[in-house]
Amino acid sequence: MMMADMSNMEDIAHLKTEINSKLEKEMSNLSLLKDSLKKSNTNTENMLGILTSFETRLRKLEQTIVPVYNETENLRRRQENIDKTMTTLDHVLGYYHISQEADMMIKDGPEMHGLDRYLQQMDKVLEALNYFKKHNQNTVELRDVAALFERGKDVLQMEFQTLLIRHGRPVPPIIILDLLTGEEELGGEVDVQMEHLPEKIIEDLSDISRWLITNGNTTDFLKNYITARSSMLVKSLTGLKEHLKAGSGGSGMTLTPHSPAPGAKFNRNKDTPGRKSIKKISLYTRKASSALLKSPFDQGLKGHRRTGSDVIKEEQCEVDIEIYVTELTALLKLMQSEHQLLAQIVPEKYQRSVYDNIVQPGLDTVVNEGETLAIYTRKGIGRREFSTVLSIFPVVKHLRTIKPEFDRNLEGCQAPTRAKLASLLSTLGSTGAKGLEEFIDNIKHDPDKASNMPRDGTVHELTNHTMVFMEQLQDYIETAGAMLLMHDLHLKKQPGEQAAPSEAVDDRKSKLKLADYCTKVLSALGLNLSNKSETYSDPFIKPVFMLNNFNYILKSLKRSALIELIHLWNKDVEMFYRDQILEQKKHYSQSWSRVMHYILEMNEPMSSQRMLSPDTKLKDKEKQNIKDKFTGFNKELDEILRTQKGYAIPDTELRTQMKKDNIEFIVPAYRIFLEKYRKLNFTKNPDKYIKYTVENVEDIIEKKLFDTAA
Repeated sequence: MMMADMSNMEDIAHLKTEINSKLEKEMSNLSLLKDSLKKSNTNTENMLGILTSFETRLRKLEQTIVPVYNETENLRRRQENIDKTMTTLDHVLGYYHISQEADMMIKDGPEMHGLDRYLQQMDKVLEALNYFKKHNQNTVELRDVAALFERGKDVLQMEFQTLLIRHGRPVPPIIILDLLTGEEELGGEVDVQMEHLPEKIIEDLSDISRWLITNGNTTDFLKNYITARSSMLVKSLTGLKEHLKAGSGGSGMTLTPHSPAPGAKFNRNKDTPGRKSIKKISLYTRKASSALLKSPFDQGLKGHRRTGSDVIKEEQCEVDIEIYVTELTALLKLMQSEHQLLAQIVPEKYQRSVYDNIVQPGLDTVVNEGETLAIYTRKGIGRREFSTVLSIFPVVKHLRTIKPEFDRNLEGCQAPTRAKLASLLSTLGSTGAKGLEEFIDNIKHDPDKASNMPRDGTVHELTNHTMVFMEQLQDYIETAGAMLLMHDLHLKKQPGEQAAPSEAVDDRKSKLKLADYCTKVLSALGLNLSNKSETYSDPFIKPVFMLNNFNYILKSLKRSALIELIHLWNKDVEMFYRDQILEQKKHYSQSWSRVMHYILEMNEPMSSQRMLSPDTKLKDKEKQNIKDKFTGFNKELDEILRTQKGYAIPDTELRTQMKKDNIEFIVPAYRIFLEKYRKLNFTKNPDKYIKYTVENVEDIIEKKLFDTAA
């Protein structure tokens, strides 16, 4: 127990010793900290004293420097004001001397000093003018500068006109034709540029134009631009026309009622530039005008046509159709090119009014030619030369095709300008429609004179001309139909009512209208032919005449595919003509009734109950009846040969079929008749009565009928 107490006492004494040791150490540290704090306070007091002293000195320095700085800034501003005043004074003094400085350059013009320098000088003159107007009005300087400025503007306008005239050239025909050729071959627009002016000249003209409008406040120079460019456009068209005329051997395409076919004189060398350019455009003009030369069936009618009735007084039209169609397309391309050039030179605000005036002479040129064509056609219609109407169709067809593009190109132009082509299209369309209507009237009132009839019963020239005319419509179905529709609408239109443009007419309605028209033509033709046939004194040439004409009409309709068009309106037309052909064949077959009367034994000379043999003994009356039969047959056959060898059936197929029908109708009956009686002893001179063998009859029908040379 005591040992434990002693141990605890020792631990306590040891712990107390450690605590005292730590306390002494902390007391020592505290003493050091107090010394450091005292030194820090001393240093702080010293620093505050220094800062206070520095602040005092800075305040004294500021009080000394600020007045000096302010004085220096005032001096600097005064110097700047002086410099600005001197600069402005020098600039203003330049206004007073500008007349002398710019006078010589204005006299020399932009050509000597360069356009950029000239415009810079004119800008200075303009500045001087504005200065004097603002500050020194009614002074000599203002009048001098104003006069100088006006002279400078006049020189610029003269330079503008000079550049246009000096560097402007008509577009070569070859370039135009190459452009048209490229579009035809590629089936769309091609990037062939028409270079009207060099690029540098275009830039100069553009600079002058902008300066005169912006700074010169004038648009008078635009009149020069309009005059120069409209003249170049017309010259380009004229040059193209002369080039095509030269390439076509003169006026080979100029339409006259019996002029050569368009392609006949268009003898370009293969290497001649532009040879292909009008090939596609002129395709349908060749077809139309070829009808003015001859019928495609003249060869089949050769030898059976009247020669005197085809003579028609020629009156040449000044308008070459093929060239005119090409000219229309060329005008469109030239107008588009002029618009591109205009956009580079004239500010946008004035472009449409300037463009309107540029294109008017070119439009007037083609419109006047189109109206000349319409006048020529109307005169032809008045003379009943309806072949002249065909000249309108290719023009109207092409014009209807390209007019939408013309309309887009003329957007923004004045109404009279936009209406020019529409008016031309209306004029040509109404002329064509009038010609088509007059054509029907002409068929209806064609005289039924015997002197006008083919003596051989061949196809009448009216039928030939009618079908040739109608066949040409096959290439212009929509065009001709639209003409007729517009003509009807015009007749029905109320006063003041606006008619729809012809290019907006529905193609299906156009086809139906033309099909209706063709049906009316055929109806009028059929009635006229029927009336004409009544002038024949020979009753059996009448069915031959009608047969020839009906056959010719049907074959023409089928060959030209017009029958398909007509069937849109009346599906029974082909069947009608086939029925009429059969009917006329029946009427014709009656011409053989007198021959058949003698060989069909309708009144037998002897009883059919008797057995006939070479030994049969005939009564005198029976012998005479047999002789009368052979004599009558021979006489009637000779008479038919005499008359019908003068009949004409120009169609080879029909002629062959008619002969075959005759043989099948006559020969079998004659063979029975001949075999029955030639073995009988009815005469001592059989050769006198049995004049023809079966083979003879067949040869006569086969080789001598319908042949004037037999």
